[in-house]
Amino acid sequence: MLDPASRRAAFPTLDTMTYLNTAAEGISPTAVGEALASYFRHKQGGAPTRERHMAEWEAVRTLTARMYGLLPEEIGICSCTSEAFNLAALALQLRKGDEVVINDLDFPAARTAWLQAACPATVRLWRSREGALRVEDLVPLLGPRTRLVTVSLVSYFNGFMIPLPAVVEAVQRTSPALLALDVTQALGRVPLDVRGADLIVSSTHKWILASHGGGLVGIPSARAAELTSPAGGWFNLEDPFGPAACEQAISKPGAASYMVGMPNFPAIYAIRAALAYIQDVGVAEIEQRARPLVRACLDGQARLPVELLTPDEDEALAGIVAFRHPNMAEIHAHLAEDHIHVMHNAGRMRVALHGYNTLADVERFLDHLQACIT
Repeated sequence: MLDPASRRAAFPTLDTMTYLNTAAEGISPTAVGEALASYFRHKQGGAPTRERHMAEWEAVRTLTARMYGLLPEEIGICSCTSEAFNLAALALQLRKGDEVVINDLDFPAARTAWLQAACPATVRLWRSREGALRVEDLVPLLGPRTRLVTVSLVSYFNGFMIPLPAVVEAVQRTSPALLALDVTQALGRVPLDVRGADLIVSSTHKWILASHGGGLVGIPSARAAELTSPAGGWFNLEDPFGPAACEQAISKPGAASYMVGMPNFPAIYAIRAALAYIQDVGVAEIEQRARPLVRACLDGQARLPVELLTPDEDEALAGIVAFRHPNMAEIHAHLAEDHIHVMHNAGRMRVALHGYNTLADVERFLDHLQACIT
């Protein structure tokens, strides 16, 4: 990933394009393809090879725990972050008078479970200012009725990274709320220290470079009782086939309650290979390589007639730079014609830079962007 030879070996498709859209879809290394092929070979063995599937499942829990700073038994694997948040909504069993704090920089999955008409809680909105979520704006929203604060460590919209320790301190000092943290746009890209978060979730098809179909859930054991989901299923239950199976359903505690059915083993094989790859390279090394590219991209756009949406604050930068321009659709089309891939949706354009990107990628993007708008 971090030199031309290993980059070409792991990501051969990057020879044919300038790929700046990892925040939407990561490019999987060849090791992920090999893992998926292994799944197929094992699947051809039928039920006797299920123990190999379970070994991959256990390996993913171990690798995820290492990145979250938790224990393997504090990790669950579901299908996506949307499922994780909906299961968390079941766990909380909110009532009228309870309050949930959401924000306007989050992906819909993190906020919409609380906006459904069936949710009796009052939703309070933590509004961003100039593209940033400020802790001083959060504090007035917190109080004795706050049950949950949900926020992404890195915003999908503009890449703003919250000051997590300050957020944790504010939540714990002023309310009894749990803190749900979506690390989808951070996991595999920036080193994590998520101490103080009570629910940690991530999708798997972005910065960790795995496949679709995974949701990585972390719940510290101290919060297991409060966040155990009372969902139907079998894999999440203590004794789904026992003598009382038609009389009661008792969920396993904490993160295990978020694994409601048969694990998505193809995705799990891919996740195991991708996490092993990321950890072998090292997230700190990925950050060290990619951070100057993010700065170069941000500085380059600042010299062009675009509206920057990413705050120019070093401590708040991760892997994403976002901007607006009146001709975004045309710009996006021209870039795509030249095999330069960025995101255009949600009313903005977004560039995402990972460890497999190079300064040449940034320079080519900026050159073509300038040609489109000047």
